[in-house]
Amino acid sequence: MLIKSVELNITAFNKSQYPNDKLPQIAVIGRSNVGKSSFINTIINRRNFARVSARPGKTQGINFYLINKSFYLADLPGYGYAKVSKEMKKQWSLNIETYLNTSEYLIGAVMLVDIRHVPTEDDILMVDYLKKREIPFIIIATKSDKLNKQEIQKSLKAIADTLSVDNEKIITFSSLKRFGIDEAHSALDMFLVNSSNIED
Repeated sequence: MLIKSVELNITAFNKSQYPNDKLPQIAVIGRSNVGKSSFINTIINRRNFARVSARPGKTQGINFYLINKSFYLADLPGYGYAKVSKEMKKQWSLNIETYLNTSEYLIGAVMLVDIRHVPTEDDILMVDYLKKREIPFIIIATKSDKLNKQEIQKSLKAIADTLSVDNEKIITFSSLKRFGIDEAHSALDMFLVNSSNIED
């Protein structure tokens, strides 16, 4: 995938604000401190386009990034951040659930987990939800530069076992060392190709 253009189309706080131009959408999902903004900046090859917050959990709306004027990356609010009120957590959860339940143009999801940690209960629930809704997804194991090769293999097995997914669904990724980019691009391309085949 060659990234030619990127723009932030809108930050949506309710369904009425979602883009309605019928372009396909790919959701980016993960915990508040998992590195979603860094992941997005890396795969679109832009510095600080998606703002990396010093405060996990700051993003409340859904950021719709228009890529190559042909599809969107929908950056969903991070979940699982403890240092916010219950009402704020409830609102974030509502924003995520509303989008995943109602988006007419969602064709796939990129689920981010921190490779250094066993997936949380929230991660398990999210993957189970994606499976139940039959939303195609891949797992991006972020911050892979923090581990050596042996540790990476051990962590990948723990992720696969905990989330009950096949190893081929997991991509090791590092924004710092810039590996896993080609694999992530290929996964996005596959979502788009499969969506086009279904529509045809």
